[in-house]
Amino acid sequence: MIRLNHVSKIYGDGSKKAVDDLSWDIEDGKITGFIGPNGAGKTTTLKMITGILAPSEGTIEINGKDIQKDPLEAKRQFGFVSDDPDAFLRVRGIEYLNFMADIYGVGTEERQRFIEETAKRFEMEENLSSRIMSYSHGMRQKIMVMGALIHKPPVWILDEPLTGLDPRSAHELKQMMREHADAGNAVLFSTHVLEVAEKLCDRIAIIHHGRQVYLGTLEELKAAYPDQTLENIFLEITEHA
Repeated sequence: MIRLNHVSKIYGDGSKKAVDDLSWDIEDGKITGFIGPNGAGKTTTLKMITGILAPSEGTIEINGKDIQKDPLEAKRQFGFVSDDPDAFLRVRGIEYLNFMADIYGVGTEERQRFIEETAKRFEMEENLSSRIMSYSHGMRQKIMVMGALIHKPPVWILDEPLTGLDPRSAHELKQMMREHADAGNAVLFSTHVLEVAEKLCDRIAIIHHGRQVYLGTLEELKAAYPDQTLENIFLEITEHA
């Protein structure tokens, strides 16, 4: 579970909050979609949850571990896929995966089994010996996903994880997210694709101008806006937020 308690982020002179007083739980056993317009504060929020940015106000806990007070233990609880896969470009794919496995203390047999299984699912078997700089955007996205999940974290935090993936790989990742949540774990992912959120998510959080404007199930949201598509509901909520 991820718990945010009155979390805000203030930049510059403090005249405007990029994230303003967020309080919500990302529950175990569910996929939570995080949606909002460009500049709404989604990436800032995810970076605070993962400890990349410090909140200006409030606290964040991941499985009971405070990301500010106990950062190492908190970071052991999650795997994070950022919105930028252009990292570690000079190393080979297999080197990157072993590097990530070493960081988290993943044993030889366990890592080998994970790499074989996920490489097959993502059709990456033939590419692991190549340098990441030679990969397409979608292939870079796949190797970052594999590296983030190699220690089998209970919490997945994914920032636009489907961007650049081919349809088969996108399907596999969505299946993996569903399997992970069904096993009693938490999945939080941001997306601009409302159709994906509608089909995949158990709950959604909508943010606009840094403030939470909705948190709940899609069924509850649709009940409040009968006979409307999720796209129309989203536009109406953010227009009047």
